[in-house]
Amino acid sequence: MERTFNAVLISTYELGRQPFGLASPAAWLRRAGASVTCLDLSRERLREEPVRAADFIAFHVPMHTATRLALEVLPVVQRLNPRAHLCFYGLYAPVNEAYLRSRGAQTILGGEFEAGLVSALARASEARSEVQPGPVVSLARQAFVAPDREGLPPLECYARLRLPGGESRVTGYTEASRGCKHLCRHCPVVPVYNGRFRIVPRHVVLDDIRWLVATGAQHITFGDPDFFNGPRHAIEIVSALHAEHPKVTYDVTIKIEHLLQHAGHLKTLRETGCLFVTSAVESVDESILTRLDKGHTYADFVAVVELIREVGLTLSPTFVAFTPWTTLEGYGELLARLVELDLIEQVAPIQLAIRLLIPAGSRLLELREVREMVEPFDPAALAYPWSNPDPRIEELARNVRKLVERGEKAGVPRSAIFRRIWTLAHETAGRPVRELGGAVPMLSRAAIPHLTEPWYC
Repeated sequence: MERTFNAVLISTYELGRQPFGLASPAAWLRRAGASVTCLDLSRERLREEPVRAADFIAFHVPMHTATRLALEVLPVVQRLNPRAHLCFYGLYAPVNEAYLRSRGAQTILGGEFEAGLVSALARASEARSEVQPGPVVSLARQAFVAPDREGLPPLECYARLRLPGGESRVTGYTEASRGCKHLCRHCPVVPVYNGRFRIVPRHVVLDDIRWLVATGAQHITFGDPDFFNGPRHAIEIVSALHAEHPKVTYDVTIKIEHLLQHAGHLKTLRETGCLFVTSAVESVDESILTRLDKGHTYADFVAVVELIREVGLTLSPTFVAFTPWTTLEGYGELLARLVELDLIEQVAPIQLAIRLLIPAGSRLLELREVREMVEPFDPAALAYPWSNPDPRIEELARNVRKLVERGEKAGVPRSAIFRRIWTLAHETAGRPVRELGGAVPMLSRAAIPHLTEPWYC
């Protein structure tokens, strides 16, 4: 590039975290000689000046919510700067390629996207308008560099860790690996990585953590789809993290089956500062777990609950509470199992309202029953619409969502929101409301470590 080329990277939503998906490519593009502006629209307004001056504008779309928000702001960006080369990158870019190109995208990148962004920037700088020459999805092994977070809002602006007793800690976010070995049918990682994963070199991860700690992080969230896809790599990183920053805590996401398979590592997690483990349980119904191809059973989930408690960690289960196969009896069973397992405080209320998403490229479409039940793909919703055959389930899903949103906004304790959902589920099913008694103590969510923005998608 003979002149300084201006690039703007835009994030719309990354679960309340400082966006790694901007910081990593920013480092690559700056090394290539570009002037890079990072805009996190979850924490700041769209700044018009850098958008108007940009030669290259790229939206990071790692999840469904982020993609829909990006499409809402896209017309504003195009009006401010109709000449810039437009790119979308991240998990939801390749599966929505046709629609994004219809909205003006010239480059679509998924998988290991950093090198592709550098190539797209070079093509744009040379004013080449040919069809994107490189692959839309690349799983090529990259020579990672440490993320560059210059220009992003400070860590204090993002979700924080809350500890028992009310202590709050500044939280940083990084990734030690990408992709996943597994092929869960509903997972958005699968259409892009197809059972493969890539590790980020240990020295790169540790350099990033050093920067985060130096800028105030007291807790680190590892955002890997499954931290134990490469268990040796993971344990080496957290051991080094603890040796260098012994007061810094962290949290990870690990599959139920990996928690059982690698149970011997759980003590190391606790000893190196892990506070809680997020795991996508999804359902307590065996038939739904089979349809989702989760690779675990309800009995496995129960075993993990006991195992995690024995080790001294906290389990943070996530669920897909509403599916085409959910029944009123089944939803009530989910709530009852959470009571039996004493998990009320460990489940973010939004997890009891999550509705199954069937995006483009979903492996769920391999199932004939799914193909026959879904409506045509809705580009605006970026999903295949579906309805539960029982209209009472649809009504319950809407009402639970409203109840959770009101409760969260008002700061109602998790146990109190659960009681309301419990009552609503019984009333919708036309059954007498079973007394919970002392089974659900009215505790504050501060009774367990948690992030101030619930895990979502």
